[in-house]
Order: sequence, then C-alpha cells, then structure tokens
Amino acid sequence: MKKIVFVTGTRADFAKIKSLMLKVEEAPNFELFIFVTGMHMSKGFGFTADEVSKAGFKNIFRFINHDRYYQMDKALASTIDGFSRFVAEIQPDLIVVHGDRIEPLAAASVGALNNILVAHIEGGELSGTIDDSLRHAISKLAHIHLVNDEKAKKTLMQLGEDEQSIFIIGSPDLEILANNKVSLEQAKSYYEINFQNYAIATLHPVTTEFNSMKEQAFEFVKALKQSAKNYIVIYPNNDLGFEFIMQSYEELKNLPNFRLFSSLRFEYFITLLKHADFIIGNSSCILKEALYLKTPGILVGSRQNNRSGSQSVTKVPAKAEKILNAIENIHKNKNTKQEKPKLINSSKEFFTHLEKGDFFKISKQKVFKEL
Repeated sequence: MKKIVFVTGTRADFAKIKSLMLKVEEAPNFELFIFVTGMHMSKGFGFTADEVSKAGFKNIFRFINHDRYYQMDKALASTIDGFSRFVAEIQPDLIVVHGDRIEPLAAASVGALNNILVAHIEGGELSGTIDDSLRHAISKLAHIHLVNDEKAKKTLMQLGEDEQSIFIIGSPDLEILANNKVSLEQAKSYYEINFQNYAIATLHPVTTEFNSMKEQAFEFVKALKQSAKNYIVIYPNNDLGFEFIMQSYEELKNLPNFRLFSSLRFEYFITLLKHADFIIGNSSCILKEALYLKTPGILVGSRQNNRSGSQSVTKVPAKAEKILNAIENIHKNKNTKQEKPKLINSSKEFFTHLEKGDFFKISKQKVFKEL
C-alpha cells in the first residue's frame, strides 16, 4: 500500500485539494495522510484545521509553524523542520502540495532532499508579487506537475520541466462549484447574514509592495465605505503586510452594512459568491470561481496582473476614487469577452494517473529540458 501525504496550509488550498484527498481516502490500495499547518492553526484566522477534521479524514497531523506573529521566513524554516520529522516517521511514497505559499515550498524542499516524489498542483500559473517566485521555486523542486491548462504546461516547459512529468487535470476547486448543494438560505443562516443584496470584498497583502500596503488598504476601505453598499468582508492571508489590512478593517466592525469574517467554509462561500452583486479585491477567486459563476469582479491593484482571466474583469489601481467609480459602474460595463474557465473532473483525472501508476514512473532525477 502506497502512502500519500497532502500538505495544506490555508482554507483556500484545502478547498482546492479536498476532492483529490477524498479519492485517495476511499481507495483500498492507498493510505492518505494530511499535514495541516500554516493559517489553519491560527485562532485569529478561524482555526480552520477543524474544517479538515470535520471532512472525515482519519490520518491528520497538525503542526503550528508560527507564533503569534507570522513571519514568512521563520515559518518556512519551522515548517521544513516539522515536516521533515513527520516524513521521517511516515515514510511516504508521494507528497502532494498546492499553490504558491511557504508551506508547499517547505514540503517540496523536504521531499526533494529526501528523494521522495513531489507532485505540485497549479504550477505554471502566473500572477504577480512574491507568489510567482514561490510557485516557480516549488515547481523546480517538484517531480510531477498537475496543472490547470495548456498555458500552464507551456510555462513549465519554458522553465525546463519535462513534458512527460506534466499532467493537465484542470482546477480542482471548480469541480466543487459544479456540484455544490448549499443553498443561499443555508449560507446566510449559517453565517447570520441578513443582507438582501451584497458584494464580497477580500484584499490580500502584496509583499513586494509592503511600503505602500497601509495606504492601499486605507484607500480600499475608504471606497467600500463611500459606496454605501452591503459587504461580506473576508480577512486577508497572513503574508507580510496583512496587519495594515486588518488595521483598516477595524473601521468596518461596527458598521451595519459590513459583516467581517476570518474565514468561510468553501461550499458556503461559493454559494454566497454566486449570488453576490460583485466581488472586489485582489484574490485569485475573482479570476476563477467568480468567472465560472458569472459574478462580476473588480480587481484592485497589481497582485493578479499576469493571471489568466484578468482580461475578463474590471481592473483598477488601489485608489479610492478609481475603486468607487468601478463599483458604481460594475453593472454598466459588462465585459462581453468574459471567458468561463473550462471544467474538468480533476479528482477523476488525478486518481486515474495515480491508480495507473503514471506518477510513480516519473524519475526523481530531474533534468533541464531545453525547448
């Protein structure tokens, strides 16, 4: 029986890999282990490790990789140490990581240095800020690439990755969108949201723009307040500069047209997103889940500049006047070129390759492939 370890550090990546983990959990010839760390273990961000447990998985290992103050480099070092000890005990055959944060970078480093196969989900994507650097670094450490589309595949090949190691499985989270059964009434009741109409706001820090993040957060909140609309506001991730966003959100806590949440369960979130007037901020979900659900999006700032789908939403700089104008005109300027992301049964694609043994045929000795 082969042992498969999935690493999850945030509410977002857990939602994206949950369907893949369920496939492994149900298979008699594989044993699933889940390493839960990062934001999952923070009370300030909703202690979402409990969501992993509620999903019914058995072999869950929780690891706190930071103290009260999250510092990315220290969290990286801590995660490498903790995951290394975990791997030494479990002796997995495959490590599966997702995305572009320090937790998957730590796990990929441990896997590569211990001669363990590493599979990376959603490599080859392009966005902006430090995320691109982290994502590409993870891809260079990984042996197996599970990508969204041909564009991502091409990017990885430009990075010198072997075409034989790249598998297009689509975006796993879209699979959940297509099969979600949570009603709007359920979602509103669960989170005590009484708005008839509302928008969703979610702003994350841009680490390479640390010196201007305080001003960007101020401008964002100023525009939301001036718009006089109802908002469901979701806390940022805990990357460098998140404190500035949290400080600005203090102004919103006692206003009747704002509901602030540290985290939302993914199935409930996508139902709320589906029925929202629009979504605003700099989350990648504006360019994926929102596009799939046909919810208008306003992209603020530079964080997703190079991400696929950015041509299908309204883009504005982090200036209150520009943001407010975009909000007021969001339903007047519908983009006729909006491209709905292609839906692929990602869990089925993933498990087919896993069961056939395709992943285990990939060499652990990486070779740079010239185009």
